[in-house]
Amino acid sequence: MKSAAFKLAVNARGDVVNLQNRADDHQMNWVIDPAYLEQIGYPDQDKLFGEFTLTIGGRVYRSYDYQPQVTTEDQQVTVTYLVADLVLTERYRLEDQRVVWAIDLQNPTEEPVTLTNLGVWASLAYVMFRDKNVHRNMSDSAAVFPSISANFTKLAGVRRDNQGPNLGLYQTAGEMRSVGTYNEWTNRFFENVSPSLDGLLFHQLVLAGGYAAGQAPKNDWIYSSDWVTLAPQMTQQWEFVLQPFTTPDDFQRVAGLNGHPQITYDPLLFTGQMTNIHITVPAGHHLERLTLVHQAAGQMVERDVTDDYRDGWLRTLISGMGEHCLHVTLTDGREDLVVFNVMDSVRDLVETRVAWLTDHAYNGKSAEPQDAFTPISNQGESLGKLSLILQANLLHRTDQTVEQVRKVEASAVNYVKNKWFTDGDFLKPVNLYGDFYRDMDFEYIGHVYYLLAQFDQSTLALHSAATYLKWAAQVFNLRVNADLHTSVRAKEEAHMLGVYFLYINDLLADLKTHGLTAEYQQIKQCWEEATQRVAAHSQDYQAAITEHFYDNAGFGPATGALANAGYLKEARRYAELLKANIGYSNDFRSQAPDRWWEAQSYMIHSLWGGITAASALDAYEVLDDDALLLGAYRAFVGVLYMYDSHATTIANPLAAGEAASTYSIAGPNINRPDLSRNRFGQSTFAQDGGIYSRLFPDGDTGQADWDMGEELAAYLKGFGQTAYLYQRANGDLAVVNGRLNQLSPTQYEVTNLAPYPRQVKFVHRHQSCQSTAPTVIYDTMQGFITKD
Repeated sequence: MKSAAFKLAVNARGDVVNLQNRADDHQMNWVIDPAYLEQIGYPDQDKLFGEFTLTIGGRVYRSYDYQPQVTTEDQQVTVTYLVADLVLTERYRLEDQRVVWAIDLQNPTEEPVTLTNLGVWASLAYVMFRDKNVHRNMSDSAAVFPSISANFTKLAGVRRDNQGPNLGLYQTAGEMRSVGTYNEWTNRFFENVSPSLDGLLFHQLVLAGGYAAGQAPKNDWIYSSDWVTLAPQMTQQWEFVLQPFTTPDDFQRVAGLNGHPQITYDPLLFTGQMTNIHITVPAGHHLERLTLVHQAAGQMVERDVTDDYRDGWLRTLISGMGEHCLHVTLTDGREDLVVFNVMDSVRDLVETRVAWLTDHAYNGKSAEPQDAFTPISNQGESLGKLSLILQANLLHRTDQTVEQVRKVEASAVNYVKNKWFTDGDFLKPVNLYGDFYRDMDFEYIGHVYYLLAQFDQSTLALHSAATYLKWAAQVFNLRVNADLHTSVRAKEEAHMLGVYFLYINDLLADLKTHGLTAEYQQIKQCWEEATQRVAAHSQDYQAAITEHFYDNAGFGPATGALANAGYLKEARRYAELLKANIGYSNDFRSQAPDRWWEAQSYMIHSLWGGITAASALDAYEVLDDDALLLGAYRAFVGVLYMYDSHATTIANPLAAGEAASTYSIAGPNINRPDLSRNRFGQSTFAQDGGIYSRLFPDGDTGQADWDMGEELAAYLKGFGQTAYLYQRANGDLAVVNGRLNQLSPTQYEVTNLAPYPRQVKFVHRHQSCQSTAPTVIYDTMQGFITKD
């Protein structure tokens, strides 16, 4: 079928197998293609767009086991199933600029029927293709960001090249519970092949229930998993619209056209602050009530804040910590919501984490391996916790600084040096992965040695700062110098960019200042060759491939590295992938950078969420693209949640100072329902066997933070110190990581909410103010001025 905007095709079962936007020159198929599943060997024809699962009385019915009746009219396809004495009808109707998808469920019997689950597959083209043609992963695949509420759920399908047109799915009738995902994947990591991982997510609209008995997240007080009961002769109806959009703002605009409230909110607030939430009620409707909900001491705290809503803005004082949910109820009874986080102090969070690591995670001489920080891992990412300890102490010395730094120093000298290198020889890496080593591990080791070199001799105990700087240079040279490797894999990895973009310029400057000329010249040459090579091939986007066929651990650092090296045109190309990778949603947790392979579901991944955010922020500093600034901040708020002990919706709460590397955003996570909307460590997958039994040979250790820390060290270099002014499209002044108070027509008081305030920047105007004061004054005519 064709309309002005779309072409739509269904198979013999009535599943939507092709959906194209006619304005898209590339003609991307926006739904998962059964031909690809067959080609790659994935047995998931039962999850194509329009298939469903239904549970009644403990029995699960799959639509795939039934043959529907399919009728086609001029602009409409009707698919009718007879399942469990019920009639489920789906209609796909093409209108001018949109596709209307209606679902009716009728109970024609004389008895009530209770649905403990009804999940309909809305399988948008969320695919990591098993294909080294990166353009296929950029142009034929989409990230999918959910915004869930009872009556106004929406999915933002964002094409990974960010060139659009994108596709939104908007709920326009009925009640929903959630959006779940199912992951199909292949990982060949131990076969010593790279790239080794591909896969896809199938999205399921949960119209009733969502979980088998006992599997619902026990502390998730925000989202419902209620059953649905159909009275005799009753018909329940749902409706959704598929419609193109371009940007995050346009996603909201199109939502408004489909009758959704449009809500903007700050993803992170601090206790004692006022909310700054803007609500536009859909035309022809009115606001009935605003209810702010959080949990304190195990009890729900509800507050009617309707009276604090004036002229479209809700400004009300925040109390309590953890997740807060604002329910927006219209006079017709329909309800939308936003979810934001409330913290007391990021600085306390960081310093509590550092103290916890040095008090609880450090083996010292009392456990094996001696002087290691647990949990033990062969991957260099696990050393990020050492970099965090050092970076935090560089920003703010405490009476614990000497003890904390010396524990890291002992680990770096006695444990790290001899684990990753034979007899501590930086030219002789150990094959920690069977018959190979990962060259990327060395950038984390180099970072630890570089940060150690920033401390004075009265703090260090085993070697001089000059020695650690030299070690950093030697390890870093191994990381970037392909001539020092013999295996093809290691040589290829030496050419890959990595998280070292975060500190390469600082390292080079220190080597030059301290007279390490040979090391400076060698590393500078390798760095320049690496960035020049990536820049020269930027139109092919080869840096988006790592061990995985398409990876924000590739295009994130590539963007940051190209920006830091001055390749602005090339950085701008890669930055589009970053903008498409960072989510936007009515729930701050669903604003994470798009990634699935550690959770088998859309997730927050602490390390790569933070590195992606840091890449976006570095790129913003030179590209002056506000979307990068806003995306970086949204992403980092999600990362901080991985350290937040005040979270109340989590099944496994964290004690102060603890952390978890992974949060499964989707509920349900159909692969592992027990992980739905929960934080966890990846060793939990050891129980699933397969590759995980080799990755985690000790089984589920219960340790959740094995590859964390580097992302908080990166945060401390950016939002940990800096607030950013920018100008909205309408000309209004705004701030990220801070608050504005207008004092006069031209003057503003800017509050820097960074945990270690050092500066406020206005990148677009090339203006900045260095200050450790919590507030500074900015004048739109004069720039930053000193406060009286």
